[in-house]
Amino acid sequence: MTIAEIAQRAGVSKACVSRYLNHGYVSEEKKVRIRAVIEETGYTPSRNAQVLRTGKTGVIGVILPKINSESIGRIAAGISEVLTREGYRLLLANTENQVDQELAYLELFKRDQVDGVIFIATILTPNHRELITEMNVPVVIIGQRADYLSCVYHNDRAAARELTRLLLASGASYPGLLGVTRKDRAVGSERRAGFLEACTELGLTVPDQHMETCGFTIESGYDAAKTLFERSPEIDALFCATDTIAIGAMQYLKGTGRNIPEEIEISGIGHSRMTEIISPRLTTAHFFYKTSGVEAATILCQILMNGVDMKKQIMLGYELISQESTRSQPSKASRQHNASG
Repeated sequence: MTIAEIAQRAGVSKACVSRYLNHGYVSEEKKVRIRAVIEETGYTPSRNAQVLRTGKTGVIGVILPKINSESIGRIAAGISEVLTREGYRLLLANTENQVDQELAYLELFKRDQVDGVIFIATILTPNHRELITEMNVPVVIIGQRADYLSCVYHNDRAAARELTRLLLASGASYPGLLGVTRKDRAVGSERRAGFLEACTELGLTVPDQHMETCGFTIESGYDAAKTLFERSPEIDALFCATDTIAIGAMQYLKGTGRNIPEEIEISGIGHSRMTEIISPRLTTAHFFYKTSGVEAATILCQILMNGVDMKKQIMLGYELISQESTRSQPSKASRQHNASG
């Protein structure tokens, strides 16, 4: 079925059908006739023809670090909610937390036909910046702050600081940290900085042997906790950069007979569903992941509509979730850091 055939069946000109398909002015009577033919025949416009005619694909590339992550799923749901409503389709690129894959997908989207890119980033290197600034379509970052383009990120440092205060409020004297590489500015560097700031406020020094770096998985959290506590068994409060790391550490500690929170308190960040299922339930910080997806997609749609990247920076809030893995309750003020979420 072609535009000419639709025009013939509807008794209108080809130009009239073209205007209808491109949302131009067509009289109501002719709209009804054209719509009836399209519904009867099941006609859909050629994507290649649309691209050639409008220069737009209707497709947004979404680069994400791990497709089976709960937090990433929440972000993707927010992105999809907005883009689907605005008539876009999503092309998902799963990188498995591999920087080379992120760069490869950025290079692909730079060459391929997408109208824009949303990049859920963990590490932003000079190579990332070079590729992003060379792209001829807009890019919006989620999860990291970048001053050279629009981004939506979380208040990682403040959340870690508040959680550490809560973790140490019952009198623990030997805090420990399970974190990720500081190349990851948000989860690695900012959360580590917030942890150390809270310890310093309370007059506690954290030696290097009380800190260990690991990956993002439960298994990695378990192995890192084993290394950390075999080296420093005196640790009595453990801040973990993510919930999955914390759950792995809890599995190790319970396996060694350590009681949580009586002997050791523990916290994570993310408020995944597992924090409500594991025993004891994990104290954590709720991040508004779906909101971050909604905000990033909204920014991208605004850029595509206006043709200008206003380099909008949005920092979302958080909410402390005090549960059974710590003995203290947060103050009222600590519970109210979600105003931006």
